[in-house]
Amino acid sequence: MTLPILILAAGQSSRMRGTDKLLEKIGGVALLRRQIDAGRQVSPNVFVTLPRPDHPRAALLSGTSARAVIVPDAADGMAVSLRTGVAALPDCPAFMVLLADLAALTPTDLDTMLTTRDERPDHLIWRGATDAGKPGHPVIFDASLRPAFAELSGDTGGAPILKANKDQTCLVQLPDKHALLDLDTPEDWAAWRRATGR
Repeated sequence: MTLPILILAAGQSSRMRGTDKLLEKIGGVALLRRQIDAGRQVSPNVFVTLPRPDHPRAALLSGTSARAVIVPDAADGMAVSLRTGVAALPDCPAFMVLLADLAALTPTDLDTMLTTRDERPDHLIWRGATDAGKPGHPVIFDASLRPAFAELSGDTGGAPILKANKDQTCLVQLPDKHALLDLDTPEDWAAWRRATGR
């Protein structure tokens, strides 16, 4: 079975000071749409958390098979998005959680995650890491961990689950800093565009 992918896109983008980082374009394509398209290249089951159905980000799902998961109380923290999003997933042996703002991730990176899980099934978590081995994202969770998501609270995301299962985690090295490169401020975007020409 192809694993479902949950893209977390219900955040407020508050550090962008009035603009939305997930609508920023890379090569003419909005960041969130790039993530959706990347996910759809490796799985037909892509779910995207959104703060409300009429949010501008919702338009980026148009023409795709990606399904929106509305999180009306998303402002309460990432844990709410994780609880709601994971609860919306179909029955599956495992699932991938993908942060929408990781600008350098590629379909190849996602495929590497899925392949590693197939090749090394003796873990509960498979976590993307930098080429230097620093843990990041995306993360694949075994389905046995789903009940733990219902207990999450606040803005720590899935950190409690990751910490509790550190010894059962397989780090998957991805190129360069693909697993950690997020662009949270206008200055981050400007510097990255200067460095990459994108």
